[in-house]
Amino acid sequence: MTPWQVRALRAFGSLKVRITIGTVAALIAGLGLITLLLVNRAQQDTLRAERQRELADAARTASLLAGRAVALQRALLVVAFQLDEATVRDDAALMHFIEGKPVLRSLFTDIFVATPDGDLRLLANERGVNTPELNLSDRPYFKRTLAEGRSIISPPIPSRLSGEPVIVFTQPVRGSNGIYAVIGGGLRLSRRDVLEGLIETQEDDGDARVAVTDASGLVLAHPDSALLAHPLSDDPRLAQAFAAWTAAGSPVEPLGLGLPQQGELVSAAGAPGPDWMVWRARPEDQLLAPLRDARRDVLRWAIGLTVLLSASMFALVWWLLHPLTLLERRAQHLFDGTMPPRDGWPIAGGEIGSLSRVLRKVGMERAQLEVANNEVLVRLNSVMSAAPVGIAFLRAYRFELVSPEFCRLFGLREDELLGQPASMVVASVDDYAAFVAQELESFLASRSYAGEWRMRRRDGAVFWAGLRSKPVDIDDPSQGAIWTMNNIDDQRTAREQLEWAATHDPLTGLANRSSFNKRARELIEMLPHSLPSAMVFIDLDHFKPVNDTAGHVMGDVMLRAVATAVASQVRSGDTVARLGGDEFALLLEHCPPDVAMRLAQDVLDAVRAITLPWEDRLLRVGASIGVAALQPHMASVEAWVTDADAACYAAKAAGRNTVRRASEAVPAAS
Repeated sequence: MTPWQVRALRAFGSLKVRITIGTVAALIAGLGLITLLLVNRAQQDTLRAERQRELADAARTASLLAGRAVALQRALLVVAFQLDEATVRDDAALMHFIEGKPVLRSLFTDIFVATPDGDLRLLANERGVNTPELNLSDRPYFKRTLAEGRSIISPPIPSRLSGEPVIVFTQPVRGSNGIYAVIGGGLRLSRRDVLEGLIETQEDDGDARVAVTDASGLVLAHPDSALLAHPLSDDPRLAQAFAAWTAAGSPVEPLGLGLPQQGELVSAAGAPGPDWMVWRARPEDQLLAPLRDARRDVLRWAIGLTVLLSASMFALVWWLLHPLTLLERRAQHLFDGTMPPRDGWPIAGGEIGSLSRVLRKVGMERAQLEVANNEVLVRLNSVMSAAPVGIAFLRAYRFELVSPEFCRLFGLREDELLGQPASMVVASVDDYAAFVAQELESFLASRSYAGEWRMRRRDGAVFWAGLRSKPVDIDDPSQGAIWTMNNIDDQRTAREQLEWAATHDPLTGLANRSSFNKRARELIEMLPHSLPSAMVFIDLDHFKPVNDTAGHVMGDVMLRAVATAVASQVRSGDTVARLGGDEFALLLEHCPPDVAMRLAQDVLDAVRAITLPWEDRLLRVGASIGVAALQPHMASVEAWVTDADAACYAAKAAGRNTVRRASEAVPAAS
């Protein structure tokens, strides 16, 4: 190494140079941070404004699209009113009728009329009007039109004539004897864009992408015609947003939704009525390009200013810190024993003089401190070795001392724990983050911390530990903390078994009466926010003959089968309980009365479908079910139970194996 290199290394190792470099680095960091914050703020404001604009555009387009779908349905309805039954039976009259509807034919690529049995009476398209031999009775949209007796919009399906993806609008034609025809209009998606005329292209839209899907995510309109009738997840620019929308329950939201997509600004809005979704995507890079150019210009100016200020700061610091040179030379011999602790210190004023006096005092007290520290460590090791619980001392959440029992709990040696982060013994990252937050909250409130957490041994096994933590200095948590820990797996298992038994029926595993009443009371206390909700009482029919004939063992088997059947028909968040004997009950939260009645009927069907083989016969039961909606004025669980019980009684009185709601209930005979 040359003398010049040695001098350079010494210069860069001096305090003056390091302070100068640190100051310059802080200056650069400050300027860079301010620049970054300003630009990032501008980026956020830009993206926020664009996001609002995109949401508004998506909602507007969805509203227009809904209007167009309604207009198409209305056009079919108007024509349906004009189509009489005699015209449907007469081929020539029907052809003349359709040929006289040029407006209707301009709205759809295909117009057809079919009889209720599915036979196609007429098909009109760009090739003219004809009567192909085709039957639509197996088409789901055709079946729904007849079953529901209303206008239906189909999902995208392949046309039987052209193979192209189409969506079909249908309208039943009614007479005094019911439906005598179905008139329908088809839109071939590759030839008729459902968004045509609904989108105004902006100059700054650039690479904006607009698509339309049905409620299941099948593409109805897209710039890439190859994606028509395919899932929107096939479009990489919208796949992540589509997945997020699906995970949220596929809401058809008319006011618009902002959805995450890497590198894209994505918004979506629902078209009420047809339940279609309009999707818009714009590249974020395109929106932020002007801001990035501005950031480069600002950074160039910041670099020039930093160079000028750095040179000035270096000269100033060098002059101010020159007196430190003498102190540095003396401090090099502070602990080497070559000079007495009291001698050789420079005389100076201000901070340098104070530092000189402090260093001299440190040298004098150091020997005494080492002796005291050694004594404390000996005593501490004795206590930790004898303790029946695991003990550890941590600073900055790293282990500095651990007891033998602490090592045994985790199957690790002392050298494998010392210096390691505390997170290595906690079962998961989420558990560790939650523990740190709770411990810090306790320390800031000047309290010790106690809790139960899952811990992980060397072999990967997880166990529950009771952990108590106390700061070394209650006023300064940064000084570290002392942990005490023991294995509480057995205690938690016993406690969880007791808690489960207190709230569940031991035979069926369903909630018991106490748990059911508690949840019902909570719903009443949350009124009106718990509306709509419903209570369902289920009383088994013909259960006693099962017990009397096949015995109580088969009776218990039947009760467990009923419990499984009932639970399989309701939502995961609903409460299913056995109140005792052959009585069951449901709490359907946020469930409208008509939905509750439908679920109750599903439960009844599931119970009636149970068959248990016994000897040479099959055991069956039925159920009488009462449904009572939660009312805004209800003040007690008893009032709600009374309504549900009355409805169940009404079901019994109606001949059993049926469902009645509280409004249909009749008073019990006195």
